[in-house]
Parts: sequence; C-alpha cells; structure tokens
Amino acid sequence: MDIGIVGLGRMGGNMARRLSRAGVRVVGFDVESATRLALHAEHVIEPADSLQGLVAKLATPRIVWLMVPAGTTTELMIEDVWPELGRGDVIVDGGNAYYKDSQRRAAALASAGIHFVDCGVSGGVWGLDNGYTLTYGADAEAVRAILPYMKILAPAAEQGHLHCGPPGAGHFVKMIHNGIEYGMMQAYGEGFALLENKREFELDVAAIAQTWRYGSVIRSWLLDLTAEFLHADAELGAIAPVVADSGEGRWTVQEAIEQGVPAPVLSLALMARFSSQGRGEYAQKILAMMRKSFGGHPVQSADRAQS
Repeated sequence: MDIGIVGLGRMGGNMARRLSRAGVRVVGFDVESATRLALHAEHVIEPADSLQGLVAKLATPRIVWLMVPAGTTTELMIEDVWPELGRGDVIVDGGNAYYKDSQRRAAALASAGIHFVDCGVSGGVWGLDNGYTLTYGADAEAVRAILPYMKILAPAAEQGHLHCGPPGAGHFVKMIHNGIEYGMMQAYGEGFALLENKREFELDVAAIAQTWRYGSVIRSWLLDLTAEFLHADAELGAIAPVVADSGEGRWTVQEAIEQGVPAPVLSLALMARFSSQGRGEYAQKILAMMRKSFGGHPVQSADRAQS
C-alpha cells in the first residue's frame, strides 16, 4: 500500500505518521522543504520535491491526499496535480472545503475519469494516537480504493469512518459537525463564566469541571480538555478574549438560511465569535450614544473602558 500526502503540517504530518506506523508507504510533499526533511528523518515519508515528483513515485491507481487550507490553495493544488493523474486515480481533499466547491471539483475531475473524495477530518493534534473521525463523500469505486487507508486513520477499523454519500456529502457533514462544535463551545464558555463570576461562593471552577467529567449529562471530550487547562490556570489572565472563526461556522449558518431551518444556537455562537473579534464595538458605541441622546445617560470614554 502506498499513498501521497500533500501538506505535512500538524494534521497532515500526523496522518502520515499514523499511516506509516501501520506499514503504509507514504510519499509526502510540502512547500516547506524543512518539513519534508524532518518527516523523512523520522522515517515517516519518502519525500518528493514537487507534486509531479510525488505522483511519479506512486503505484497506480494513485491516491493523492490533500491536507492544505481550503479555498484558493486547494484549488491551485488540484489544478497542478490533475494533469499528472490518469483515469482511475483518486484525489482526496481532507481540508475543510465548502461542500458546493467539492461537488464542482468532483464533477470536473469525473470528466477526466479521476475520482474525487471530499473527506471531513476531525481529531486535531490528538488524532495521531487516538485516530481521526472521517466522513467522506465519494463514488463506489473511489470508496473501494480508499477504504483500507480510512480503516488505519480511524480510531478503529470498523468505527469512526463513514461513507456519507456522493461527492460533497463528506464536507457537508463536517461543516455541520463544526457548526455544532461552535454551539457546544459557546455553551461551556458561558456556563463557566457564570460560575467564575459568582464570587460570593468562591467556586473552584477547575474542580467543578473535573467533577462534571464523571456521570454528568454534559460530559464530553471538550469538557475533558476544559478541565485540563483550568486545572493548570483557572484565571486565564494571559489569554486575550478573542476567538477566531473559520469558514465552517459561517457556511453552517448560511445553509440554515438556505434551507429555512431554524438554527438559533449555532447562529448566535457564530455571532459571539464575531463580537470577540471586536466586530461589534462600533454597534456598542452607537447604543451608548443613543442612550445618552434620549435619556441623558453618561458614556464612558475609551481610555476609561480600557483601564
């Protein structure tokens, strides 16, 4: 068994390690030569210095797995590798691409006889040891080609990976997964904020998080991680209150609008991230000035608010 992996960062590199540990020959390419050389030194990959070189090292039918950022980078990688492949070869996109882009790419590649698999990958930095959750969209022939690799990458051979449907289905399922993730994280964050702010009880939020891990209906891996970092630093004084958002949360809310399906929790979780990034500050200034205008209420100066 051999496979080509393009993009050897935190996710791609660890996926290469997990496959290599199972005896798979992994040919790897990354634009950073140091990254390639480091994994080669670990005896994880056989390095390639270009996409063309990577394809040339693979046996047919070739499987090229992309672990690069969604959007322009993915588009350019597919455009570059497409001419090097032949009928029956497979491209797997393991990035968090928009599912409609994946449908378009699958249709274009199918015209050349190349299979396209859109694969949602979840597991983060823990996937190397625990395995990855994999939800993928593909045709039947592509599924047969990639299934042995899915069984290795997943937590168990028969668990944690799913052929969700035709091309586009895998990234659609991962998009909704990440939307749910936004909502769960927001609920935990708000709940712990209420606990921390109730100063009269002098609550130990780290101990509460640890206790909830056992038997509670809200126990989860997210709670496990929360308990761990609160145990190390419950004050979080050095952490800026800014939370980034990625495309999946926005696309999930957009999908809810397109379907006319109410998703208030997921939508508000996304809005909360926008607020943390300062995108609501001007609106808050407008509110303060309106209160001053109609009721004579005082407003705080920017210097005082920051002190």
